[in-house]
Amino acid sequence: MIYAFVKKGSFQDSVSLMIISRKLSEHPEVDQVSVMMGTPANKSMLESTGFWHEEFSQATPNDICVAVRTGSEQPEILDLIREQLEKELNAIATASGSSRQLVKARRWESACQKLPEANLLLVSVAGEYAASVAREGLLADKNVMLFSDNVPVAQEVELKTLARERGLIVMGPDCGTAMIAGSPLAFANVLPEGGVGVIGASGTGIQEITSQIALHQQGISHAIGLGGRDLSAEVGGLSALTALEMLAGDEATKVIAFVSKPPSPEVRTRVIAAMQGVGKPVVALFLGSQPEQRRDGNVWLAHSLSDAARLAVLLMRVANQRQTQPEVAGKRICGLYAGGTLAAEAAMLLSEGLGIPLSESHQDGVMLESGGHRIVDLGDDSYTLGRPHPMIDPTTRSIEIEKLAAQPETGVLLLDVVLGYGACADPAAAAVEAIESVRSQRAEPLVVIATLTGTEADPQGRNGQSEKLRQAGVAVVETLEEAVLLATCLIQPQPTSASDKHCALLDGVQVINAGLRSFALDLQSSGTPVVHYQWAPVAGGNARLASLLKQLH
Repeated sequence: MIYAFVKKGSFQDSVSLMIISRKLSEHPEVDQVSVMMGTPANKSMLESTGFWHEEFSQATPNDICVAVRTGSEQPEILDLIREQLEKELNAIATASGSSRQLVKARRWESACQKLPEANLLLVSVAGEYAASVAREGLLADKNVMLFSDNVPVAQEVELKTLARERGLIVMGPDCGTAMIAGSPLAFANVLPEGGVGVIGASGTGIQEITSQIALHQQGISHAIGLGGRDLSAEVGGLSALTALEMLAGDEATKVIAFVSKPPSPEVRTRVIAAMQGVGKPVVALFLGSQPEQRRDGNVWLAHSLSDAARLAVLLMRVANQRQTQPEVAGKRICGLYAGGTLAAEAAMLLSEGLGIPLSESHQDGVMLESGGHRIVDLGDDSYTLGRPHPMIDPTTRSIEIEKLAAQPETGVLLLDVVLGYGACADPAAAAVEAIESVRSQRAEPLVVIATLTGTEADPQGRNGQSEKLRQAGVAVVETLEEAVLLATCLIQPQPTSASDKHCALLDGVQVINAGLRSFALDLQSSGTPVVHYQWAPVAGGNARLASLLKQLH
């Protein structure tokens, strides 16, 4: 049996009503209770799910429709459910009234007056009304985040085109998460502040990448959502292009990570071209598509969320290290390795990074020699004949390092410091002595980048060795990949941002929240200025009457 009643003129957001539906459905004398606003879309849903009742025919979008399913005739159940509904609605009103001075407004004009510096409208109203609310925000020169879904694609294109024309962005529809200047928007995590800016057409994709970046001890500048359809052929990546421009001109963002489902081919081409023009490292992950190549200029192509996070963290560490090193653009790289396998990998990575060939013969331990760049395995037989291995006695390498005093064209020195039983008791000290000797004889700067192989439990102690190198101005990095990437970045001219536009939104957001009250409360708890716009359909959702009222206004 389906019993029903309508509560007139009591607009509530959909999430609150879903929670009430669940609570009322726990009543032992009912099978299920459905509580929805009387919008056309909700009426269709009630009908398709078997909850329709003639009581709902005249309900407006400002009315609450309550359907009660029971296994037998129980007309008295309506009084019980009606009473419980009133209790739940009163609890919502009480909680709202007791929330810490949440500023509210019932009219758009009042919301704007109460927060005149508002620069973002967060919309989570029913999809059939979301576009008109968003358009009102854009016409008032406010950026828009559309959490609402079920917005027609034609309306999405119209909104995003209008936003581009006015120098604004529309995040969404169906944009589940964003984090702008530390302010949590919709579903958001508490994240450390840092230099990685994230753009995503996938809400949980943004959350997973940002969470993994945080686990790797790096932070986020901003996370900008796009909505799941933005990179479709119909929408054309309109918000993606705007988001890239925003982060290109943002000083706090050093590395950009981009995640989406596979875009249409023409949009992918357009977005990749925009990434290449950013002037910053970009990690791009198009979920479900296997990249044909690992890197395309400044764009790194990832194959999974964890891979994208790892690459973003790697590039961020390189960016941080680069800022602390002297200028050696146009110089050459020399690698002097005690470990043969480490020398081979460094050579391979340098060959890939600079597009130069590896040495085929490896004569005298030379793994790579091209264009003035050189990687040498000092454990090669030619160096150890009649002499101890450089891991045991670092004298051979110290001699090779000191030769750099007469090689001003070399600007970067790559080293490994290998610890453990049998190795030199203090390899870092030997390397530092040779480095300081070279630097005292050179007019040109010499950047030294070192990796350590070993653990803190080794006789030499990893942390102590690392600290000695750092005290001598050596850049200590975690992997050979990071070492070679930093070296290749240093010898290339410092890139400049392709955009000199500064987006004021990224300095900090002030939000008008239309829809879910919980979003406003979260923003308030984070210290973000917010006004909760208690939106309800104009003229009870009657489009014709609403249009007439607008004309009279």
